[in-house]
Amino acid sequence: ITLNLSNKKKNKIAENNMAKVSKRYKALQAKVEDRKYSLTEACEKVRDLKSAKFDESVEIALNLNVDPRHADQMIRGAVVLPNGTGKTVRVAVFAKGVKMDEAKAAGADIVGNDDLAEDIQAGKINFDVLIATPDCMGIVGKVGRILGPKGLMPNPKTGTVTMDVTKAVNDAKGGQVTYRVDKKGNMQAAIGKVSFSAQAIKENAEAFIGAINKAKPSTAKGRYITNAAISLTMSPSIILDNMELLEIR
Repeated sequence: ITLNLSNKKKNKIAENNMAKVSKRYKALQAKVEDRKYSLTEACEKVRDLKSAKFDESVEIALNLNVDPRHADQMIRGAVVLPNGTGKTVRVAVFAKGVKMDEAKAAGADIVGNDDLAEDIQAGKINFDVLIATPDCMGIVGKVGRILGPKGLMPNPKTGTVTMDVTKAVNDAKGGQVTYRVDKKGNMQAAIGKVSFSAQAIKENAEAFIGAINKAKPSTAKGRYITNAAISLTMSPSIILDNMELLEIR
C-alpha cells in the first residue's frame, strides 16, 4: 500500500510539472532531438531556439570529474572570447597614482581607491567587473564581505588583481568571462548572444572549452568532462558530445 501511495504521489508531481511547461517551451523541446550533438550542430541548432523578445544569451554548462574540496582540483580562471560576449561591461578599478591614469585611458568606467570603497559600502555598485592593483588590496579587503557574495571580489587567478590595468580593462571590455567550478563539479558561462552567427558562437565555445581543458589538474582521474550542454536564456538544453569536447585545445 505504501508503494502504491508513493507512486501516486510521484505521478501527481509529474503531472503538475508537465502542466507548468508552457506551449512555447514544449514547441522548443520538440525541436531538440534526444541525442548528443556535435558542437557545430549544437551552435546551429541553438539559434533556432530563439523565442524571447530580447537578445538571449547563449550559455554553456559543463560537469567536470574533479573534487573541488582539494585545492589542486579547484578549477578557476578567465578566458577572453574571440567574438566577445555581446554585453556592455562596466568596469571599476581600484588603483593609485599613475595606475589611475592608465585605467582611465584604457576605458575604465569608475576609478578610485578609498572613495570607491566608500561608495561600495554605501551600496553604490555600478559596475560588472572590479579590477585592483596589488597595493590596493588592503582597501578592497574592507569591502570584501560586500563584494564576495556578489562575485565581484578581485582575484589574481582571474586576472583582476594586477599591475597591468590596461590589459585587465581591455580584457574585461573585450569579452572576458570568468569561470569557477562549484562543489559538485559544475560550471556555467554565457558565451555570446543568439544574434551571433553559428560560427561566432562555436569559436567562443571552443575558446571557453579549450581553457577548461588546459586547466585540467594532473590529479584528476577518469573522463574529465562528463556532461555538457548549450542553451539560450529561455530554451531547453542541447546535450553536447563530451568526447568531442575533450579534444578541443
